[in-house]
Amino acid sequence: MEKLSLSSKFIPSRISRGVRTSRPNRAKLLVSIVNRGDDERMAQLLNDFSVALTFSCQGMGTARSTVLNYLGIGTSEKTVMFSLIPESDEGAILEEISNKMLLYLVGRGISFTVPLSAVSEIIANGIGAAAAAKTVDGRNIMQDSERNYDLIVAIVAEGYVEEAMEAARSAGAAGGTVIRARSIENTKAEQFAGISLREESEILLILSQRSSKLAIMNAVAASAGLKTEAGGVLFSMPVDRTVGVGAVGSAPEEDKKEEENS
Repeated sequence: MEKLSLSSKFIPSRISRGVRTSRPNRAKLLVSIVNRGDDERMAQLLNDFSVALTFSCQGMGTARSTVLNYLGIGTSEKTVMFSLIPESDEGAILEEISNKMLLYLVGRGISFTVPLSAVSEIIANGIGAAAAAKTVDGRNIMQDSERNYDLIVAIVAEGYVEEAMEAARSAGAAGGTVIRARSIENTKAEQFAGISLREESEILLILSQRSSKLAIMNAVAASAGLKTEAGGVLFSMPVDRTVGVGAVGSAPEEDKKEEENS
């Protein structure tokens, strides 16, 4: 049986910790949460502007019905899209999404990028080939100290996601998106951790300001964590750049820049 080696089968993402210089393209993950029905338009936009390998799943927004009515949002049904894109096109793609998908309007959705540590070689080469002549300016590579947002992921037993979201709101979260899921073959992990997870689960995605992340995670853990009936498992991941409003309880990045420059 062929053995997989990181060097031959995957392309690791190396970020210089010293002087920032230009380097070849790499793939980056773009996460988009849009209203149901806007996903095909989003995929077409990505492919018209650049190149993207996109997967999607159905989700549900967590805004209260009174909030939905106040904002004039007709439905809380969402589509969560995961796209691999060339890093060199990241900024331009986000600007294109913001303008053409109207994400600067409340309730239209949000997109953000997540750094990757490694990508399948064939995929990395294919995506990189679309922007082969482009390099990435090292000065634009976001360092951890520059990140303002994190994506919080809470996996709870079916029926407990509203309780988890209410706890998150109490700690400052503005809203989230829910995806249905199943627990698969976790017997060994359950034995070592001394827990029992329910098979039917729901995944709650919350984009949070980094300054609020720990407070939100602690609140969710206390209300719907592993030691509760919800049996929630929580983790977070860094987020680089974002577009869209109404999802993180603050002004969009463009507004912040204008405020800083005024």
